[in-house]
Amino acid sequence: QVQLVESGGGSVQPGGSLRLSCAATGFTMAYHAIGWFRQAPGKEREGVACTGTTDGNVHYADSVKGRFTISRDNAKNTVYLQMNTLKPEDTAVYYCAANGLRQCALRADYYGSYWGKGTPVTVSS
Repeated sequence: QVQLVESGGGSVQPGGSLRLSCAATGFTMAYHAIGWFRQAPGKEREGVACTGTTDGNVHYADSVKGRFTISRDNAKNTVYLQMNTLKPEDTAVYYCAANGLRQCALRADYYGSYWGKGTPVTVSS
């Protein structure tokens, strides 16, 4: 059974850090492009970061460049999103998604039906 499970969300003060995890079962993440998305209340889902299956195929939204880092641990079949210098505008539910293609993209419609259920992140003082 194909499943993606996000974890690591929580509440943090501005300037703080969190590391989100996206663990997969039922398929091998190393052969899939993986994207992280977020959706704030009343807003559309937006792409945050993604990683393809080849080195160097990584993309970030302009709003998170220099603060967020996406990485893979193929041995654990997990993709991480390290989030530093968090801002209140980073508050959202964060989702991961998988696509069987080699290249990644920051478009939600690129990822079909392989989505996790999300983990909430709140950045507030």
